[in-house]
Amino acid sequence: MPAVSQGLVEFANQHREGPAPGIEIIETPRYRIKLQPDFPIPGPNSAEWIRCRAEEADEVIAEVRSIVAPRDLPLMWILGPDTEPPDFASYLAARGIVPDMHGHESAVMVLPVDTTIPSPLIKGLEMHDALANADAFRAADSVNSEAFQSSSRTGSALERRRANQLAAGNRRVILATIAGEPAGSAGLTLYPPRGAIINGGAVRARFRGLGVYRAMVARRLEMAREANVAGLVVWGGPMSAPILTRLGFQTVGWRRFYVDTSTV
Repeated sequence: MPAVSQGLVEFANQHREGPAPGIEIIETPRYRIKLQPDFPIPGPNSAEWIRCRAEEADEVIAEVRSIVAPRDLPLMWILGPDTEPPDFASYLAARGIVPDMHGHESAVMVLPVDTTIPSPLIKGLEMHDALANADAFRAADSVNSEAFQSSSRTGSALERRRANQLAAGNRRVILATIAGEPAGSAGLTLYPPRGAIINGGAVRARFRGLGVYRAMVARRLEMAREANVAGLVVWGGPMSAPILTRLGFQTVGWRRFYVDTSTV
């Protein structure tokens, strides 16, 4: 198994996404807010990198909520090993901010770019650039919505998301089809040379167990190699982490998630 570089580990644990088309960042010494109005679900809209004194915790929660509430967006509070105070989750709980029912904790995982992942042979499987046209992007988003049991996004907001990802220049979205039918979707964001972040890996229920998820990881690894990055980074949840471990990903940290709907 290829060795994991310290640089890739640091990227996995310390990377902070900057402002980009469709993404607003509000950062203070005590917290960092990321907002994506065209993707109105917790996760894309988040508060993390909490660094405050215990006596400031209530004030930080109130301040973040006051910023997000006028945007009418749900919020995901994301905590990690370096969150201060360490018991910040208890302050969230006292205000009705609960662990995410879809997965309270994810492993921060990395894979060196020179790892080999044989792509499984799946009859009729094809990989498409989902940013190439509106129909492909809509199909990829529908797969994601179905797999994660969230509402489908339609109309101008969806097309703005596609336009923003194209404008960013470092985004990639895969649509996997089997015999022409949408089967899976997956995202990749490139930050050469430090690393690439994979996310949104989803497979429709009827196509699970065939190796579609593995094939999409293998394809994104190829794309990362072509971009000359050090490796892949992913937050592996309860369903994906065991698969990723078998593919060679190594755990180097963790994140915990708390849903706040008071801002809607």
